Parts: sequence; structure tokens; C-alpha cells
Amino acid sequence: MAIPVFLSYPKPCFGNQDGFVDELRCYLESREFLPRTLGVTDYDMDAPLTAIRRLMLESNGLITIAFRRTYIEKGTARFRTDIEGLAPVELNDTWLTTPWAHIEPAMAYQLGLPILILRESGVIADGILEQGVAGVYMPEFDLTSSANQYFKTAEWRGIIGKWEGYVRAVVESKGTPPRLY
Repeated sequence: MAIPVFLSYPKPCFGNQDGFVDELRCYLESREFLPRTLGVTDYDMDAPLTAIRRLMLESNGLITIAFRRTYIEKGTARFRTDIEGLAPVELNDTWLTTPWAHIEPAMAYQLGLPILILRESGVIADGILEQGVAGVYMPEFDLTSSANQYFKTAEWRGIIGKWEGYVRAVVESKGTPPRLY
């Protein structure tokens, strides 16, 4: 029986992003995981946060893909700051992802689910996308070549193997009764 996992990603806006999702889905299915995504494989009439929580409670782990969504050609963070020692930061030629790439992993973290966050190169590493915030290694992938290139790397094999182990441990743990001693 396939192990349900929450697969979180924004609607792809480039063909290579769409291919990346397809490759990841195929990989997960080949390893006996059932990737579930709200609005793709699962639908709910409740508010999104309620629906996401319900789906996460039925899942054993989460993978989030932080795709490029909004391009900033020329911008500034902390524009006109008046706090001493705090300088503006240039945000030129960079990308933002969807807020859901922050919200859903944070929700999974609070539930104790194993999380894996994949960040497309060029996406600003802020919030939960900053290295170390969730206490897990967060790989960055580049889609300038083919969508499936990343899945052939040693980095991918190492991190996905560890994540799979954590997810299988969750499945095992869910089936074990609590111990009183």
C-alpha cells in the first residue's frame, strides 16, 4: 500500500517547472509513496488552512517545491529604513515564490512531519526557506537545463533517501501504541 505524503508546490508557470513536478511525482510513486496535493489530487470545500491541515493529518511527510513565481527586476528591501545599523538590501534580478511554500512546511513542522523543501535557484532564501530555519538541509535546484537533471545527482539521492527513512519511521510510529513505561 502506498504511503500518503503531502506534495506542496505552486501552480507551475514554466514548462520546465511542470516537468519537474511530473518527475518528482513519478519518483515518489516508484518508491511506493502517494503524493497528495490540494487542488490537484484532493479537493475540499473548507477554508484552505482547514483543508491543508486535514490533508497533512492524513499524510506522513511533506515535500515543498519553492518555484520561481514573481520576478523582481529592481527592488529594495527595508527601503528608507531609519533604524541605525539597519541597511537597505538590493533585490535585483531575483525571484519570490508563493507564500504557501512558507505556510505549508511550517504547518507540517508543527505537526512533527518530516519535511523536505526544494528551492529553485534565484528564489530568495527568506522565512522558512532560509538554511537551518527548519533544521533540515534545503537543496537548491536549477531548471535552466532539463527538469529531470536534478534527480540524477548524488545530492538528490542522499537527501531523498534520508527523508524517505524519516517518513517510513512516521508510518511505523503511527501504528505503534503509546508506551506507559
